[in-house]
Amino acid sequence: MIIRTLKKSNIDFLVAIADYRIWNLLAFQDIRQRYRRSVLGPFWITLSMLISIAALGVVYSKIFKMNIDEYLPYLTVGYVLWNFISTIVLESTAVITGAEAIIKQVNLPFGTYVLRMVWRNLIILFHSFPVIVLILIYFNVGFNINLLLFPLALLLTTAFAVFLGYILGIVCARYRDVGQIINSLMQVIFYVTPVIWRADLLKGNRWLLDFNPFYHYLEILRMCLMNVAFDWRPWTCSIAITCTLGLFSIFIVKRTKFRIALWL
Repeated sequence: MIIRTLKKSNIDFLVAIADYRIWNLLAFQDIRQRYRRSVLGPFWITLSMLISIAALGVVYSKIFKMNIDEYLPYLTVGYVLWNFISTIVLESTAVITGAEAIIKQVNLPFGTYVLRMVWRNLIILFHSFPVIVLILIYFNVGFNINLLLFPLALLLTTAFAVFLGYILGIVCARYRDVGQIINSLMQVIFYVTPVIWRADLLKGNRWLLDFNPFYHYLEILRMCLMNVAFDWRPWTCSIAITCTLGLFSIFIVKRTKFRIALWL
């Protein structure tokens, strides 16, 4: 009943959710294709992530003069989650153009391609998640009640990724240079977002983080996994950003869905 209602909706996002079998199958097919004939398969991601975190942890704990027992868990959570968010942003720039052949032959909601990309990266995140669990347990990082909010934080971040995927995918299909700009911009954003450094280092200039949307999503996810006090500000900002992007994505799809095939 719910699936039928969604399919009758005029909202592309809801229709795409109803076709979950398609984007779920395509996402798993992408992962199988990527790691075809590999012995470890997707767990190569886990291994490479663990090596990268170990190297960065040793170096930057010395640079920031921090105890590695405190710094490494902080870095691990931030680095794994940042890779999830940044990969989605970068892949969003080609999510429509990369599906050109299918779009010109099959009439599917554009959300199918966006959800395929986001679900694929969520699966990859689940393969990297054991790294977080191992590091937090090894360094005896305690958990608090915030952990119960992690599914909600991940759902909120995923919704943000989907809506951003719509917007970037359509914009980059129309203006191809935007993808190159975003690729360069994300390298800069990595260094201005507290992934490898702590937000409290800014001291009186924390207002700079308020204008960084990636900080808010990274913070709500990190807050749930690490034993830190609850802060309502990143939650409020994340909800506001997600709702705004959601409304804008609905608007931009309605305005452009009949032109996208002509842009490809």
